[in-house]
Amino acid sequence: MPGPVLIAPDKFKGTLTAPEVAEAVAAGLREARPDVELRLAPVADGGDGTVEAALAAGYARMTVPVSGPTGYPVDTEIAYDGETAVVELASASGLALLDPDDLDALGASSDGTGEALLAALNTGVQRIVLGVGGSACTDGGAGLLNVLGVRILDVNGNPVAPGGGPLANVGEIDLSGLDPRIADVELILASDVNNPLTGPNGAAHVYGPQKGADPEQVELLDTALGKYAQAMKAAGGLDVADHPGAGAAGGVGFAALAALGATMRPGVDVVLDLVEFDRHLEGAGLVITGEGALDEQTLHGKAPAGVAARAIAAGIPVIAIAGRCDLTPERLAEAGIDAAHALLDVEPDPQRCMSDPDPILTTLARTLADEHL
Repeated sequence: MPGPVLIAPDKFKGTLTAPEVAEAVAAGLREARPDVELRLAPVADGGDGTVEAALAAGYARMTVPVSGPTGYPVDTEIAYDGETAVVELASASGLALLDPDDLDALGASSDGTGEALLAALNTGVQRIVLGVGGSACTDGGAGLLNVLGVRILDVNGNPVAPGGGPLANVGEIDLSGLDPRIADVELILASDVNNPLTGPNGAAHVYGPQKGADPEQVELLDTALGKYAQAMKAAGGLDVADHPGAGAAGGVGFAALAALGATMRPGVDVVLDLVEFDRHLEGAGLVITGEGALDEQTLHGKAPAGVAARAIAAGIPVIAIAGRCDLTPERLAEAGIDAAHALLDVEPDPQRCMSDPDPILTTLARTLADEHL
């Protein structure tokens, strides 16, 4: 087979990071075909794993102590080089940081993401990528903005308490104290969420229940976000509440677009550019991508679909690997994926695939090599 093999998987959620997946696949390929050149470029879709992908591409790591979604301290990581910093909301204000019994639908906030953005600004970079997804909060990004110097006041002129619920009492937003460095950086909102801020397809109605909101709280949050959006418009922020993506990460998308001048881009495209995917793609003879589960969601903005699109445009065949594959060959072909191989093809015990995926993935890669190299 002419040309190197480019290994560009996303994480296997809950089991292996994207770099770990890439290394396990590479180990199997080396065993089967030691003569083949391998290139590793782990990827992500803009959500959790985005910082990890940047670190694997050579970015420096910075650990930043921040406020978790309910106020307790957590450590988040930033990836940065001389020009770009990468901030991941999931590791600062993410739902996965909370015990399922400790969700706080009304009070969870995005303060920690604001603190991470502040740390990114302090590095002096010209560009900041904000990867959103998996948030615990529905606060419209109010906590993030507060950390960056925006004053969000209630009808009595007092600071509004953290969380989405207290925004029901918002009276005024003062943008004058916003950190002036924000205007000097290119802020990229990496997201595939197309929901508006409010309404039946908005942040509260669609995502609130998974963050612990009951039906009454969903309505309260939706009303509160509507008042917040009106106050933002009155303060001179952009009128973007109805824009696709404003509802991303409980409304953090709205804050980034309305007050911070962010540009929204599909998450996987942002990550592929961060890891210089096109450079790795040059001259490759085969691309191997994948994620934990190949299903219908894969075809709508997930990393394997983004990887396949660029590979096919370059005329390079694509093979996918996964924990399991729920897509027919026809659906895979529509995404530009020639074939898929799953851990369950090698090990029929799903529990073992979850608890000890490394050796299974390496075995799968050897099989893949026999069939495709």
